[in-house]
Amino acid sequence: MGVEDQQQRRDTGSGDAVAGGSVHYRTCPLCEATCGLEVTVRDGRVARIRGDRDDVFSHGFICPKGSTLKQLHEDPDRLRRPVVRRGDPADPTAWEEVDWQEAYAEVERRLVPIIEQHGRDAVAIYLGNPNAHHLAGALYARPLIRSLGTRNVFSASTVDQMPKHVSAGLMFGGPLLIPVPDLDRTDFLLMLGANPLESNGSLCTAPDFPGRLEAILARGGRIVVVDPRRTKTAALAGEHLRIRPGTDAHLLLALAHVLVDEELVTLGPLADHTEGLERVPELVAPFTPERVAPVTGIAATTIRDLARDLAAAPRAAVYGRIGTHTVSFGTLASWGVDLLNALTGNLDRPGGAMFPLPAHTATGTGGPGRGYSTGRWASRVREYPEVNSEFPVATLADEIFEPGEGQIRALITVGGNPVLSTPDAGRLDKALGALELVVSVDPYRNETTRHADVILPPPSPLTRSQYDLAFTALSVRNVANWSPPLFEPDGPPEHEILAKLSLIAAGQGADADPAIVDELLLHGVAERASEEQRGGLSVDEVKAAVDGPGRAPTDKVLDVMLRTGAYGDRFGARPDGLSLAVLQANPHGIDLGPLEPRVPEVLRTRSGKVELAPAPIADDVARLVADLDRDRTGEVLLVGRRHLRSNNSWMHNVRVLVKGRERCTLLVHPDDAARLGLADGATATVRSRVGSLVAPVEVSDEVMAGVVSLPHGWGHDLPGVELSVAGERPGVNSNVLTDADVLDPLSGNAALNAIPVEVSPVVS
Repeated sequence: MGVEDQQQRRDTGSGDAVAGGSVHYRTCPLCEATCGLEVTVRDGRVARIRGDRDDVFSHGFICPKGSTLKQLHEDPDRLRRPVVRRGDPADPTAWEEVDWQEAYAEVERRLVPIIEQHGRDAVAIYLGNPNAHHLAGALYARPLIRSLGTRNVFSASTVDQMPKHVSAGLMFGGPLLIPVPDLDRTDFLLMLGANPLESNGSLCTAPDFPGRLEAILARGGRIVVVDPRRTKTAALAGEHLRIRPGTDAHLLLALAHVLVDEELVTLGPLADHTEGLERVPELVAPFTPERVAPVTGIAATTIRDLARDLAAAPRAAVYGRIGTHTVSFGTLASWGVDLLNALTGNLDRPGGAMFPLPAHTATGTGGPGRGYSTGRWASRVREYPEVNSEFPVATLADEIFEPGEGQIRALITVGGNPVLSTPDAGRLDKALGALELVVSVDPYRNETTRHADVILPPPSPLTRSQYDLAFTALSVRNVANWSPPLFEPDGPPEHEILAKLSLIAAGQGADADPAIVDELLLHGVAERASEEQRGGLSVDEVKAAVDGPGRAPTDKVLDVMLRTGAYGDRFGARPDGLSLAVLQANPHGIDLGPLEPRVPEVLRTRSGKVELAPAPIADDVARLVADLDRDRTGEVLLVGRRHLRSNNSWMHNVRVLVKGRERCTLLVHPDDAARLGLADGATATVRSRVGSLVAPVEVSDEVMAGVVSLPHGWGHDLPGVELSVAGERPGVNSNVLTDADVLDPLSGNAALNAIPVEVSPVVS
């Protein structure tokens, strides 16, 4: 069946035990699915990793990446000690391994004068998405940003998901209030721009996503996949609508138009908790199916039938992901998804799109909140508005190259590889080489960190405890899992590294004790907990209650959050409640039940209601209307693609994951291949406004005509990179083609898809 084709499996636990080994259980930290792992250790080494069949959420499911934590842990290319660069990064002798104190001293020696001479905005920070996968990144990145005192904050969010944060913020009052499809109870799933059979799901935490989709079909439900490519998810669904890249927002508003025009709108129990419904008809009026059909490539009759079926389904959910976000209308598409969920009565309803309630989060009180806004300040060069306290990473190179007050002269990267993952990558690569100082917290010398003057490598994920703050807040079922570390770290833990950098940036020096930051974080959550107790424990008593021999600072903070969360024990006031000790005693996790309706208590808008037509979104609809009449004749558009054995720009250094046929190929439809003179297995030049590359051609009707596809995250052939396995099959960096000038204006998200390109054969 499909899952076997994906090389994923639901581990039944069959097979012989590893002789003499001890068995440990933990959550996989590599993607958003949060699958449970059973890890057998023998003689101090990992002997086997398989799915934990008793995990309350994943039930033994595992993908190929999860089973390679052993290879990542033992990878000889993984840095174990800090390195300082003394010369050209391409020269292997330029890199000197130093002890930790010397590395911190080097950071202080070079960073502090830049701040003193040029101000705090002369330093930028870039946070990669691995920070969302562990407690240290989630908890300690914020103190580092505060210590730096810079407005030049960038992250992977603006090449990924920022449109969803903005639309959720404007509609529900908070950028993290993201409804997820209730996969286990829905009858009809409309999925746009998502391929969970390859990605394992995103902004929708659901281990064994393939099995959950199969279950929808098995119970007589429907899945409709909207995608320019016949992905493995589309093949499993059986109903696939090919759409021109970048036009998902047009389709979504056309569906809303039909609902309004045919009087199919029904808000259900949400009716008393919405604001702005009266504006929706005027906003969607221009998007008739007949006008949208030639833009999207989907017939008007199909659009009408889809809207009617969505309205008629007993329980339905609309879900859009990266293909809908990484385009110039990303926020409008994100809004369109939840607008449809609301108009069909499926928002905050079992089987529809619902708000999770993670264990570390307290329930809300409802009523008006502070609301959500952007643009509190603007970037120096392009005057892009701040969104979620950061700027679009697409303008990072501008801020480095443009002289003047506030010019970026130093950069700290934490767990990211923007040279491969961000727009106009060639220009950013040059920009990083022009900086006075680059400090990277990263276990590898990759395409970005080769520019670093100091690399501070965190230890293996198997040496830290694991709890998913981010992904339990996006989960299709409320669960809680905590995993203890398996091994002693071969260096300071990542929270200590980040604490040290915070203290250096704050002017306290390289010799300052990182426990200062630990105490500040713990005191902050303990103070809030004490206030919530209303006459209960004091701050010191809260801190004492979560203390214990050998307990990591991150786990102390987590324990406070758990005990004051929605299911918490309230430090004994609720004896059957949750705490870290309870999670420790339940290594397979705790099932906290299916998602429950949370409106209105979850809302934080100023009106205290779901805002169906927020002003910034309503104003941007005019841009989408104008795009309806844009001439698309002869357009060839580039889109990306995921692979189950990749994880953005990493996991390419694990041999077992990259073996087999070449994956970094240019997919071209047979009709386009014939028209352009391209042959399967030959090479083609791909040009955009900002760059060009040469890639091997793979002719396939998997992509629709007029669309070509390259996977992202490749291009491991730059000088100074130390990734021995990845370097054998480096591939090409698709983001040298991505135009940094093309953004979604509401979110600042880069348009990594729907890139206009010219394709021609390479003539030998």
